[in-house]
Amino acid sequence: MTIPAELRYTREHEWVAIDGPVASVGITDYAQNALGDVVYVSVPTPGTRVSAGEPCGEVESTKSVSDIYSPVDGEVTEVNADVDDDPGLVNSDPYGGGWLMKVRLDNAGVEPTGLLTAAEYTELTSEAE
Repeated sequence: MTIPAELRYTREHEWVAIDGPVASVGITDYAQNALGDVVYVSVPTPGTRVSAGEPCGEVESTKSVSDIYSPVDGEVTEVNADVDDDPGLVNSDPYGGGWLMKVRLDNAGVEPTGLLTAAEYTELTSEAE
């Protein structure tokens, strides 16, 4: 299982990469593995406001449907159209081509609260196994 050190994580298994005023969001390698083959992804359309810790979409797999929780507060600026065309990207490249959405942060420059470091997320997922 891959857990990139430069990202931050939620307890609900989303990852976030912050680049200035914009955060890229996806689900973790751990989550995609637990879900199995992803067949459909639903994320908010650009212009939608999202709130940290609140459901904002769904990932459907051959095993189940799971909510996607926003790790940050802000406005969705972009969604990954490639995942619409090929939801399996979430499985094959969760931290790259399988990203889900980009969010313009409400408080750019301020580290969002409640996110886990890679070490903390590693500990969380190792306890779950």
